[in-house]
Amino acid sequence: MTSVLEARDLSLAGRLQATNLDLQAGELVALIGPNGGGKTSLLRALAGIEASSGTVRICGEDLQGSGPARRPYLTTFLPASRDLAWPISAYDVIALGLPRPDSARISELIELLELGPLAARRADQLSTGERARVLLARALAPKSKLLLLDEPLSNLDPYWMLRLIEILREASTAGTAALVALHDIDRVMTFDRALLMTGGSVTADMPPAEMLRSAGLADAFRIEWSGSGWTVRRPADPQSSQ
Repeated sequence: MTSVLEARDLSLAGRLQATNLDLQAGELVALIGPNGGGKTSLLRALAGIEASSGTVRICGEDLQGSGPARRPYLTTFLPASRDLAWPISAYDVIALGLPRPDSARISELIELLELGPLAARRADQLSTGERARVLLARALAPKSKLLLLDEPLSNLDPYWMLRLIEILREASTAGTAALVALHDIDRVMTFDRALLMTGGSVTADMPPAEMLRSAGLADAFRIEWSGSGWTVRRPADPQSSQ
């Protein structure tokens, strides 16, 4: 398989410990972990949004050395926030994801994400779920080799949760790799790999089925599988040890 991402000794002071990570062409990788575990910090460091130590290479190219016009073709970062303060149309928001004008690509994305009725509307007046789809279209616009998506399933109804996974899978057939932060761990099974982050570091890298039954996941989230669903792991009774 062709390597898309090679990150070495990547770190952010106080938030992300030195991390090595590889993604192959076509891989969909779920990134899970408790709040504050470092998921967003890892995505932002990989995207080069914040100054970090270490190196990030995408398809063999040093991300830090790539110019503004080249970078969108290498990687795109979708933040967890769905805020859009700009009083511009949804169409124009999608266009912002392209390094150069490409009306055919915008039309393709509008059809893909069923945004036709919203295209001419002001983006700041759309619902949260509608904005999520517009921002996803913007992230997909340049056909980046690596997608870094922070909570893309949030605020979506069940249809769009399922459809988004289909869209990512379709993109993977063209060699795109995606690292996707999730809170809904039951969605992990639709991915090829699962990474667990706690305390600012990747503590496990497993096939999804193994991850969901791992002791590391149970410890990180303080939950456990009961056979019929997830249950809260209760703290030990201090009296029981006396």
